[in-house]
Amino acid sequence: MARVTVIGAGFGGLAAVRALRRRVPDAALTVIAPRGEFIYYPSLVGVPVGDRDGADARVALGPFFESHDVNFVSATVTGLANEGRTVLTDHGPVDNDVLIIASGGESLRTLPGLEHTFAICEGVEAAEQIRDRITTLHRGIVACGFGGNPAEPQAVRGGPVFELLLSIDTYLRRVGRRDAVDLVFFNPSLEPGNRLGPRAVSTVMKEMESREIRSHLGHKILGFEADRVITDGGDVAADLILFVPGMTGPAWARESSLPLSPGGFIRADQSCRVFAHPGVFVVGDAGAYEGTADWMPKQGHAAELQAATAAVNVAHFLAGEPATTTFRQELICIIDTLDSGIMVYRSSRFAGALPSPAWRVVKHGLERRSRHAYSATRRRHRDRHAASR
Repeated sequence: MARVTVIGAGFGGLAAVRALRRRVPDAALTVIAPRGEFIYYPSLVGVPVGDRDGADARVALGPFFESHDVNFVSATVTGLANEGRTVLTDHGPVDNDVLIIASGGESLRTLPGLEHTFAICEGVEAAEQIRDRITTLHRGIVACGFGGNPAEPQAVRGGPVFELLLSIDTYLRRVGRRDAVDLVFFNPSLEPGNRLGPRAVSTVMKEMESREIRSHLGHKILGFEADRVITDGGDVAADLILFVPGMTGPAWARESSLPLSPGGFIRADQSCRVFAHPGVFVVGDAGAYEGTADWMPKQGHAAELQAATAAVNVAHFLAGEPATTTFRQELICIIDTLDSGIMVYRSSRFAGALPSPAWRVVKHGLERRSRHAYSATRRRHRDRHAASR
């Protein structure tokens, strides 16, 4: 029985488990993550504006692991040994025959003064802290922006920032405080979010302009103080700073033999195979995939596409066959503005953006489906497999 280990319990890791159970049903699956909990990150943007509770984003994974016959190891990964055949953790080593790395990336924390900022992508607690600040801010300035990774420009998370900023505007109008609270968007690029496509950038910027959200663009971010964003084009005064840094790869990977990109991500091909490490695959934010479009996002949808591809290639690898299936390059993002929404789509053939209130309904539906997929109790995999023989 092949031992397949998955590092991570996010979009990529859980999608890999589901796909692996279809492709290699007899495999002994192990998942390693700090907690047996899935955080549905797209829900977090709704927490600061009262559209969600923090609990809405949390899914306990006990039923999912049981129904998919997964051995869950609650631990933090510290490194790899034996060319990936052993995962080192703070609770001891875990051996494998095949490894899928879906541990996600980390925030690039190089700018001085980040302690004065709040990042919506950091989790439920961060979202709740932003909520507490927003609900008690009756007058002042909210500055909202995102940064990048100079060594890997595509390692940005702009979508959640646009969504948060536009949702805050809607919320403040609803509670009658928008006239007293100024909103400012800052970014070092003159075309922020350009990986979404020209039409999407234009649509979002026009939406901000129509809502009288000020912009401070094209100036390098130098750091932060408690009451200001410091840039090489002047400071932006602020009573609350919401900032999502650029991304880099997992810290533990830097102490391993894994090949890393200039930005710190694990280098792989479009089949999700890590270079020079047979039987090691990477999916989601942790990877840098050679030959992909420069607009390929770091997002849950992309991680799920990569996880499905990795599972196919794991099955081929275990059968001694070439593992050459590649993942679809696609960007899908719904920017929820609390009163409407903007669907952004990009592929190799098309890039566009379409505003409509219907996208809020679609986004809520996707959330319910995802929560159900990772929380609903099903018959145990082993029982189903045995019955099918």
